[in-house]
Amino acid sequence: MKQHEDAFLLRVFLGENDRHKGKPLYEQIVLKARELGLTGATVSRGILGFGADSRLHSSKILTLSEDLPVIIEIADSEEKINLLLPFLDTWVSEGLVTLEKVSVIKYRHI
Repeated sequence: MKQHEDAFLLRVFLGENDRHKGKPLYEQIVLKARELGLTGATVSRGILGFGADSRLHSSKILTLSEDLPVIIEIADSEEKINLLLPFLDTWVSEGLVTLEKVSVIKYRHI
């Protein structure tokens, strides 16, 4: 069965080495999203990127970076996304957060 609905897409752009209470920040954000009952979260590790400081982060062997870009993506209702935002305000000291309206298509077994 195919189901259409409106949702919000939250993206959090961080560095792989960003920490919260000694643990990877991306991991803490995903665990908090799960604790708050959000539908799901995906963390992707970038192979190349730069941030506000314009420093390149690359996975190339000759320029091994220990701080590759990381993107967390979460699609859910506006209400559920809003539950997570206060934690991001406190935990993210450097990074970028985007929020946009999206159309979601869910495929499920009947």
